[in-house]
Amino acid sequence: MAPYSLLVTRLQKALGVRQYHVASVLCQRAKVAMSHFEPHEYIRYDLLEKNIDIVRKRLNRPLTLSEKIVYGHLDDPAKQDIERGKTYLRLRPDRVAMQDATAQMAMLQFISSGLPKVAVPSTIHCDHLIEAQLGGEKDLRRAKDINQEVYNFLATAGAKYGVGFWRPGSGIIHQIILENYAYPGVLLIGTDSHTPNGGGLGGICIGVGGADAVDVMAGIPWELKCPKVIGVKLTGSLSGWTSPKDVILKVAGILTVKGGTGAIVEYHGPGVDSISCTGMATICNMGAEIGATTSVFPYNHRMKKYLSKTGREEIAKLADEYKDHLVPDPGCHYDQLIEINLNELKPHINGPFTPDLAHPVAEVGTVAEKEGWPLDIRVGLIGSCTNSSYEDMGRSAAVAKQALAHGLKCKSQFTITPGSEQIRATIERDGYAQVLREVGGVVLANACGPCIGQWDRKDTKKGEKNTIVTSYNRNFTGRNDANPETHAFVTSPEIVTALAIAGTLKFNPETDFLTGKDGKKFKLEAPDADELPRAEFDPGQDTYQHPPKDSSGQRVDVSPTSQRLQLLEPFDKWDGKDLEDLQILIKVKGKCTTDHISAAGPWLKFRGHLDNISNNLLIGAINIENGKANSVRNAVTQEFGPVPDTARYYKKHGIRWVVIGDENYGEGSSREHAALEPRHLGGRAIITKSFARIHETNLKKQGLLPLTFADPADYNKIHPVDKLTIQGLKDFAPGKPLKCIIKHPNGTQETILLNHTFNETQIEWFRAGSALNRMKELQQQ
Repeated sequence: MAPYSLLVTRLQKALGVRQYHVASVLCQRAKVAMSHFEPHEYIRYDLLEKNIDIVRKRLNRPLTLSEKIVYGHLDDPAKQDIERGKTYLRLRPDRVAMQDATAQMAMLQFISSGLPKVAVPSTIHCDHLIEAQLGGEKDLRRAKDINQEVYNFLATAGAKYGVGFWRPGSGIIHQIILENYAYPGVLLIGTDSHTPNGGGLGGICIGVGGADAVDVMAGIPWELKCPKVIGVKLTGSLSGWTSPKDVILKVAGILTVKGGTGAIVEYHGPGVDSISCTGMATICNMGAEIGATTSVFPYNHRMKKYLSKTGREEIAKLADEYKDHLVPDPGCHYDQLIEINLNELKPHINGPFTPDLAHPVAEVGTVAEKEGWPLDIRVGLIGSCTNSSYEDMGRSAAVAKQALAHGLKCKSQFTITPGSEQIRATIERDGYAQVLREVGGVVLANACGPCIGQWDRKDTKKGEKNTIVTSYNRNFTGRNDANPETHAFVTSPEIVTALAIAGTLKFNPETDFLTGKDGKKFKLEAPDADELPRAEFDPGQDTYQHPPKDSSGQRVDVSPTSQRLQLLEPFDKWDGKDLEDLQILIKVKGKCTTDHISAAGPWLKFRGHLDNISNNLLIGAINIENGKANSVRNAVTQEFGPVPDTARYYKKHGIRWVVIGDENYGEGSSREHAALEPRHLGGRAIITKSFARIHETNLKKQGLLPLTFADPADYNKIHPVDKLTIQGLKDFAPGKPLKCIIKHPNGTQETILLNHTFNETQIEWFRAGSALNRMKELQQQ
């Protein structure tokens, strides 16, 4: 066996790994640190400029901003094949960010890689495991107690491998990144689907699964299919009740939940300057709901102002020097162009059950009456990673003050989630939090909370039909409270506040009147608030743990009896044969998000224990055979039972299985557990009409076959009682379809074609059993 150091060197050579901390020698014009927390890691605008120049000469055309930042991070800009929507790019991201629910599996995979330190600046953020129950401080104390084992694992793993650790109570990952780590031109990947939030500060920030993060932390070039670019030209300016949230609510209604798949959405035009930096972040954040790879805005004075206010004046000065590379070229080409006149844009509210069902606020009450949606609003919830900025809280407080002045409080329950400790401390100092409490609000912990289902809701019973309105980003069935009858609508924080005061979907604050305590009618005026505090931000409590310079003595323990954490065992390699007689575990009907495949909420506590969390596999998916969730036929016993139990039965008896899915399978969260679980329980392929980008990649990383029907109508040819054989794997090659033989119970057969998007590297992952297995193979060569 070769010495460990030699194995690492071989792996680095085999995979083209850059050496740790090389960023510090690349910036010659000016040395400006990426963040206060990493004073020796420098922004590399000179390298970005050099790479852009190489690519510009090759392509000989104007470049979009998205292209400048993405191509500016190419591993080999001189030789890389570049064709939008077709070729795979090998990229060198600047940094990695992980939230605590996904960081567990990412760090477990990194530990399995055998590497001593992360090769790029990386951080872990504790925001997903705090359940909203009683209020901020009490909920935080409870979370620290319940999740002590997990927090200790993440803190010690971060210390051992050189990863910064943001303790529980710090805030939501995306707000922390915006405040501290995002900057114009950065290429950042994060293990959360709303990582694109950083596009509000002019960066290309992309949500990925944990295995992708491991590649980058290992110093391996990261692969991304060359994205198309959708341009959204903004004219006019925002005013009145119309907010940045309305821009993305409108775009979601235009593009739908899959219209942005495989593309970066690039906002530009004169209307951009009317939007605050945090407002741009809101728009980019919710771009995840249209399937976009990410979204981005060009560098401007609003970003410069935000950088300065958050103590990063030097970054703003450096960005000014390189501004030509941080905006699109005149005359650049977009694959699709959408134009929105902000002067004409009206306040919107989207839902229920899907974030692309767009309604003007003025019309939603009438639509709700027609559709039979409950008009009474049980709860209004503001905050989340999408809308928890100082400006958001200020505009909501401005609405609340008007109600209080007339003796009114919220008719609905009302909750407030600050985005970070800095936001919490600042809105407490400036009085916003107190105003929101006085109108009837409860300030929750600086965490994700109800947005991701971390909500111990008491006011309704499961199955009870009700309506909630939120300033969140996602409103899939059961997402917020595990109640499939909760009709969740997403809108801006100020509209949520107004609706919570009125208590009904039929209220339009632009035209309708409220009745004050004195019996007099009054109309709410459009809110106005500062985009940034006039004084400096109050940082609040220090919640950051620096990784030590010397971590040689640091231990990372995982108990073999733990119910929360489990070391990973490698998946089995492909046996070199076609996949014969695959049993259909479930044929899914309709929408199947990662929430349906691997639910969050109470299951979040098992995110570090693959076997335990696999007990939620596909429990939310609707079985086409009986129209029920979590009820599938066992092909051997002919009895109906839970999906995970049936999968475990098949695995125990050596029966390999497949899932059949509908359109945009796996949309939503970046959670790779939705790929790890089917692999762990014996799945071999997922066959659908189409996939969401992140989930398709996650499946490939874990050695599964994500395949699509060459003819989408072939979905109807397959029945849950059939068996499938997938042929052509011995000659598996990029662009070459596979054959699928459908074997019906009556003895007849049909043959259909299945497409795939595998490249050569990804085929190696499949043959090795997973991307991690392939990394270890190269390590041992």
